[in-house]
Amino acid sequence: MLYRMLADATVIVHLAFLGYVVVGGFLAWRWRRTIWLHVIAVTWGFSTVLFGFDCPLTHLENWARDRGGEALLPSSGFIDHYLTGVVYPENAVDLVRTLVAVAVLVSWAGFVRPWLRRRRHAAV
Repeated sequence: MLYRMLADATVIVHLAFLGYVVVGGFLAWRWRRTIWLHVIAVTWGFSTVLFGFDCPLTHLENWARDRGGEALLPSSGFIDHYLTGVVYPENAVDLVRTLVAVAVLVSWAGFVRPWLRRRRHAAV
């Protein structure tokens, strides 16, 4: 029972991490010092997709599932198991990845905008 609860908690943490990757840059507009945490999260999140790095949360969930007598995640991983085909259709993977990247870039552009504005006004 404890291992199943750990697996479920890991899913929640994993989903929270993915949510933070998408919206953390917008949160940094309010809490400016958190931008570095967001840069790290985005670097890690995008690296798992672009370079195929293994996510330690997926390993933890699989370990807890195994100990709890549950089936392991498929080799395709967390996102394919919980999100692809559930939250968005399988044929929209590239679109979703693009939208996530756009959200991150827009949030970062909005983060640096006040700084650029101050520099421009200081130069005038």
